[in-house]
Amino acid sequence: MAKQQTLHCSFCGRNRDEVKILIAGQEGHICENCVEHAQEIIGQEMIHQPDKSAVTSNYKLSVKKPMELKKFLDEYVIGQDDAKKVLAVAVYNHYKRMNQKIDNDVEIEKSNIIMVGETGTGKTLLAKTIARVLNVPFAIVDATVFTEAGYVGEDVESILSRLLQVCNFDVAAAEKGIVYIDEIDKIARKSDNPSITRDVSGEGVQQGLLKLLEGTDVLVPPQGGRKHPEQKLVKLNTSNILFICGGAFDGVDRLIARRINTNAIGFNVNKDQQEYQRKNLLQFVNAQDLKAFGLIPELLGRLPVVTYLNPLDAITLRSILTEPKNSLIKQYVKLFDIEGIELIIDNDVYDFMVEKAMEYKLGARGLRSICESILTDAMYELPSQKVKSFHLTMEYATRKFKISKLSILKVA
Repeated sequence: MAKQQTLHCSFCGRNRDEVKILIAGQEGHICENCVEHAQEIIGQEMIHQPDKSAVTSNYKLSVKKPMELKKFLDEYVIGQDDAKKVLAVAVYNHYKRMNQKIDNDVEIEKSNIIMVGETGTGKTLLAKTIARVLNVPFAIVDATVFTEAGYVGEDVESILSRLLQVCNFDVAAAEKGIVYIDEIDKIARKSDNPSITRDVSGEGVQQGLLKLLEGTDVLVPPQGGRKHPEQKLVKLNTSNILFICGGAFDGVDRLIARRINTNAIGFNVNKDQQEYQRKNLLQFVNAQDLKAFGLIPELLGRLPVVTYLNPLDAITLRSILTEPKNSLIKQYVKLFDIEGIELIIDNDVYDFMVEKAMEYKLGARGLRSICESILTDAMYELPSQKVKSFHLTMEYATRKFKISKLSILKVA
């Protein structure tokens, strides 16, 4: 009995009765609690001392020409040629500046991008698609979760935490990565008038992004979250990180119209040209309009490349349904094929889907909602039935859409 009472953990000192498991060694014992703590310590230390030989090999830079990048984007994204060209050139230049040899004190500076386009036009899809061909760490973050340092919410440094996690905490690889910041318009300044209350999720976030976009040494919490004195931080330099920002900027078209004065009258006014410009005012967007929308000039100065995405017309929506490699219809055909069912869709059903998508003005995302409302019953019933094919006719599509809740919506 005396020998059993002397058994205890050599690390924490707990007796055998106070722990569940006591593992014996040559000259001591260890309990399950100390094993778990030891594992956590090893995990944290490995983050700061990664196996560089193993990680770096995953990111061998392979330079793709801009035309090759755009050709790849064309396979997944319909239209938006201007945005594709700007994005392809920016990524290609990002590769080149990483491999540049500084001659005659000439150093190429990075050109961060801001993309402006209505909801559902493909901003996030462009970013996700180009990530497939890139061989550098790529992270997508959402600007809506950030707040000014010291307030509830995420600090802007968590952008780099996600980039570190993508590349397995390889600092050298992360410092040459690309970050896409979505919903950048949601951090616009709420009002031009100074207020006694701080704009902690708007202008405060913009100010926090300034040095991050320009290039500086940032202390990053590896696992994200807030900084605290006991946490080990990773030092990351953002000078070679390319930042791509995207946002819908709802209402910026009115600011553009006011600037270019589309309401001109007279005998020499080209009415057709005016109508075309009025339908797609975003093609004239510049930093001046974004400043009027609520982005501070200091932030716009660090986002020198401004590009736009065209609104989707009926022809483009029709192409989006069927043409891309991951088109919506191909996805549904695959879903039915997994069940052993062949999905056959009439051509006039496509036109019906496009017509409703244009009516609800939700862009490409609206097509998905319409497809779901039409096919939900079929996807619910057919897996339990022994059928080999399903023919989606115009009569079936209109009937199912009319009884769906989506048809009750009224467009203003």
